[in-house]
Amino acid sequence: MINILIADDHTIMREGLKRILEGEPDIHVTGEAVNGLDTLNKVRNGNYDLILLDLSMPGRSGVDLIRQIKEEAPKMPILILTMHEEEQYAVRAMRAGAHGYLTKESAGLQLVSAIHKVASGRPYLSMAVAEQLAMNLMPSKTSLPHTSLSDREFEVFQLLVQGKTITEIADGLFLSVKTVSTHKTRIFQKMGMNNLSELVQYAVAHHLLTKHA
Repeated sequence: MINILIADDHTIMREGLKRILEGEPDIHVTGEAVNGLDTLNKVRNGNYDLILLDLSMPGRSGVDLIRQIKEEAPKMPILILTMHEEEQYAVRAMRAGAHGYLTKESAGLQLVSAIHKVASGRPYLSMAVAEQLAMNLMPSKTSLPHTSLSDREFEVFQLLVQGKTITEIADGLFLSVKTVSTHKTRIFQKMGMNNLSELVQYAVAHHLLTKHA
């Protein structure tokens, strides 16, 4: 039996996932979490075989949350289920310790096979993500500016283009306002941009702008 923790802040999504899985005799949803802190508490106190994790939840989320889960439960398989289709999100998630990456659009068709694969210790990746991971291992003459950002800078970049203020980002990521301001400055420098409007236009053009509901 594969005991699963579903970590997603949307009730409709959690119910939909449970409905997809309820007919599987060897998969059982034994826990649900609605934010990063809740997820960590469930991991500490529960007995799960796999975490089905949304990348965009309130509070601690994304790469930061993946890393903390792996620190506390190094052997815990993590299957990312997200609205983000851009391969860059997947690359960062896998580097942080995730074992699989699945978009919510394809969940209906691929979720069960992805769970079985990740639970057995094998990675689950789409062809596009696998190709991106392979390309990252090869010398590249040209790359998009956002790929030069560190994981934390990329996280701050995402929040900036969503319209979050420096203070809101600092509170959400448990950082000081000064640290976030430093990250913002480095983002502008690395990406060769001068203002937030340019960042937003870039995010829209490269499908990196997703607002959290």
